[in-house]
Amino acid sequence: MKLAHTLRISTAQAVAAMILLSLPLVAGCAFDSGVAGEPPASEAVTPVADDAIPVAALPLFRGRIESVLRFSTNLEAENRVDVLAEAERHVTDLLVEEGDAVRAGQTMLLLEDEAQRTALKRVESQLERSRLEYERQKRLFEQDLISEQAYNQARYDMEQLELALEDAERELGYATVTAPISGVVTERIINVGDHVETHSKLFEIVDFDSIVARVFVPERQLAGLFVGQPARVLAQSLAGSREAAIERISPVVDPQSGTVKVTLGIPGNQGLLPGMYVEVDLVAAALEDTLLAPKRALVYDQEQVFVFRVAQGDDGPRAERLLVRILIESEDVVHLEGDLADGERLIVAGQAGLKDGARIRLLDPREALGSGAELGATSTPTYQPAS
Repeated sequence: MKLAHTLRISTAQAVAAMILLSLPLVAGCAFDSGVAGEPPASEAVTPVADDAIPVAALPLFRGRIESVLRFSTNLEAENRVDVLAEAERHVTDLLVEEGDAVRAGQTMLLLEDEAQRTALKRVESQLERSRLEYERQKRLFEQDLISEQAYNQARYDMEQLELALEDAERELGYATVTAPISGVVTERIINVGDHVETHSKLFEIVDFDSIVARVFVPERQLAGLFVGQPARVLAQSLAGSREAAIERISPVVDPQSGTVKVTLGIPGNQGLLPGMYVEVDLVAAALEDTLLAPKRALVYDQEQVFVFRVAQGDDGPRAERLLVRILIESEDVVHLEGDLADGERLIVAGQAGLKDGARIRLLDPREALGSGAELGATSTPTYQPAS
């Protein structure tokens, strides 16, 4: 029994070997039956794909660039005063209203003054009598007809009444409230007939020509600031920007925030109002007619900055990687330090993952970038910060 089983396995293996040996012959017949000199369809040669990477490039150009430090703040008026009552009286007349412009010393309000006028006349009368008595005593003293004590007493009485006259004039003067500074009445607190207490607030006056913007600049940026440095103020409610300049720089650094208070003056007001929320652009540096590159051409690799320049190779354009350093940076363009020249084109789209020396295919930048392609136009653009 064991022998029969062994023979059946051997016969099956022999049949399988014969089938495998016959397969190359069948394949050879199939190949020979084709057209002479042509490979089989499964081995047809396909054309080599173009390995050029599609990119968009823009040329370097010349123009103006500014390095701007932007801050947000609320405007303040440095000359702002509260007009207070100097005496307890009733209001008899209002001469100004909110929004009125006033000059320093101009009468704004009248308080009742009948009692003060009467008191002043009484003191004036007493003083006139005291002066006559003093002159009489003086002549008698010069003739040795009275004692020195009587003469000194007459002089003392006159001097006391002169002081009383000053007090009476001052009390009468409290009835006329005048503007301490020139400006605009921004608030009126009282009405005719109101009874005001001493030191109670009557008006608020603001000098709109003293409006300033106070910003807090980080300590590391302090070295680039100086008094008179130009700046721009942008308010949401006003079109365009307003001119300003640094007026004062605080000599101390806030230890909590690490910032320095910088006060900017705004000459001529220019339509700005106290309390307005504004953005302040400090022009830290500016260059005219300098070589500029589109900011979107920058490629960052850790702490280094690169650009890809379009270079011409034997087989077409290639990408050349250049190490650069940013000297001045704005919102749209940069001024770079590196081996760059006028008219050279920098890749601004498709440079992600691009390698140095890679073959590239240039696309129409206007189609690839839209309006951003205008940076390469023949007309030299000037950077203006967005409002």
